[in-house]
Amino acid sequence: MEYKDYYKTLGVDKKATQDEIKKAYRKLARQYHPDKNPGNKEAEDKFKLINEANEVLGDPAKRKKYDELGSNWNRFEQAGAGQQGGGFDWSAFGGGGDGGTFYYEGDPNDLFGGEERSGFSDFFETFFGRGGGRRGGQRSQSQAQFKGQDYEAEMELTLEEAHHGTSRIIQVHNEKLRITTKAGAYDGQLLRIKGKGAHGSSEQHRGDLYVRVRIRPHPVFHRKGDDLYMNHAIDLYTAVLGGDALVNTISGKIKVKIPEGTQNGKNIRIKGKGMPLYGKTGTFGDLYLQIQVSVPENLSNEERQLFEQLKKLHLEKKIKQN
Repeated sequence: MEYKDYYKTLGVDKKATQDEIKKAYRKLARQYHPDKNPGNKEAEDKFKLINEANEVLGDPAKRKKYDELGSNWNRFEQAGAGQQGGGFDWSAFGGGGDGGTFYYEGDPNDLFGGEERSGFSDFFETFFGRGGGRRGGQRSQSQAQFKGQDYEAEMELTLEEAHHGTSRIIQVHNEKLRITTKAGAYDGQLLRIKGKGAHGSSEQHRGDLYVRVRIRPHPVFHRKGDDLYMNHAIDLYTAVLGGDALVNTISGKIKVKIPEGTQNGKNIRIKGKGMPLYGKTGTFGDLYLQIQVSVPENLSNEERQLFEQLKKLHLEKKIKQN
């Protein structure tokens, strides 16, 4: 009979905590589960051994007996496998489970065995009995449970779609899903669609789908958080004298008051004309106009004379002020 090193099977240290053992078991159970390895006898055997190791190390009482066994293994071999005697204390290892509470994700017998065999090795049955793998001596009715892996996909939106909200149909493993975004979606946002990832041990154990939102760069607007920024050109006369300017915001055209004497590069804030705040109906960021003053070109003689006159008047004014 071959000695089973359950710590080595799960890839954990002998001083591993119960939580570390649980995590190691879950990872290996997903990797070698028969549903992921159909027809693979080697993976099937590995899965059995992983469950057997977890049955022992995952139960503090069985783990204690197993750890005590390690130092007495040679004595047991000399006494003869399957026989009582040789000074070996069988009472510490015999019998079925004690019904204690421990983490266990199913009975491998449900997948591989029948009613006659436990699905565990001779080593396990020798020390823990056929009932040792059954809680309180009764056969577990649940199969090994594990969650399917999560999927991740990307969904590209225009800034207008992010502003108004939209939907996309994406295909994940032959399943078409309609993904809807609320107004105000932002670049890098991660949407979780529960239960649409890889299949697990049951429909309730499916993984999740995470959809990463990507916003395309916009030719006009630059987004910072929920605020939008854009350049807006005005003519020199409006900059000097003030007046109204028609501005194309992301939500439509509006009329904006340009103050008299507006300088090139000045920012004008338009409240509530930025992006919607995601999940907050009726709340918006702001729009900032960066003013670019257009200097007139190809002046006529009359226009040049008028500008010369304005220049002269301006200089005279500065002299008087000084």
